[in-house]
Amino acid sequence: MARRRSDKSLGVKAAEGVGEAAEAVGDKTVDKIPPASPNPMTNLVLTDILLRSGGQFMRHAVERTLLRTTYDAKKAKDIVKGRSMAQTIVATALARMATRSVPGAILVGGGLLAKTLYDRRHGPRAAKAEGERAIRERLENAEEK
Repeated sequence: MARRRSDKSLGVKAAEGVGEAAEAVGDKTVDKIPPASPNPMTNLVLTDILLRSGGQFMRHAVERTLLRTTYDAKKAKDIVKGRSMAQTIVATALARMATRSVPGAILVGGGLLAKTLYDRRHGPRAAKAEGERAIRERLENAEEK
């Protein structure tokens, strides 16, 4: 028998749990932790680097997990490692454009929809061959690094 979903999503429950834990600890704990630097701008830069590094680590883990549905673990890791700087910059720019404004989200979403329809129109074999070629290029890039 299927389980009934609760009214609250897992994310909402987790956020509430974190909020309750923060209230239990209280604001006094934060006052006792000294900052890394007396300069608040330095602390802001350090925090930004830490958050971006964590986001990149998580993104690579998700990509490897997704690729492991088709490839073995080593090949998936090499594919993620083989991303070129240009591919990284384009992906970052598109993600930023899509998340900063509604017109940007419509433009990026429309582009993704157009690419999907284009791939379907040209047949699954042609799309698969193009994807495999791109994967081979990434693997070659990973070997060079």
